[in-house]
Amino acid sequence: VQLQESGPGLVKPSQTLSLTCTVSGGSITTNYYYWSWIRQPPGKELEWMGAIAYSGSTAYSPSLKSRTSISRDTSKNQFILQLSSVTPEDTAVYYCAGGRSYGSRRADEYDYWGQGTQVTVSS
Repeated sequence: VQLQESGPGLVKPSQTLSLTCTVSGGSITTNYYYWSWIRQPPGKELEWMGAIAYSGSTAYSPSLKSRTSISRDTSKNQFILQLSSVTPEDTAVYYCAGGRSYGSRRADEYDYWGQGTQVTVSS
């Protein structure tokens, strides 16, 4: 299974960041798999942002819940992150990941990872 993030590398403050993760070699509807977005700001640890389950249900980090939405397009085997009202503090490398659990910031808790994409928030 391979994951690939895509989206703009530069977003202006107050805008909405939108990233897509395309999954190949496996289905995002595979039972008991969860598909997460995780980010790592410069000089900081990994931060789990949220996930969408094989069933389509979602879960979000409490600290980001008010600004985060995760959806999916099963016809394209993709899941999408939207983060609203971004500030420079949202500058980070954004990763998509998949596994049988979610919510952890430990890399070894996930079976599959994308390569990551740098997103910078700046005017």
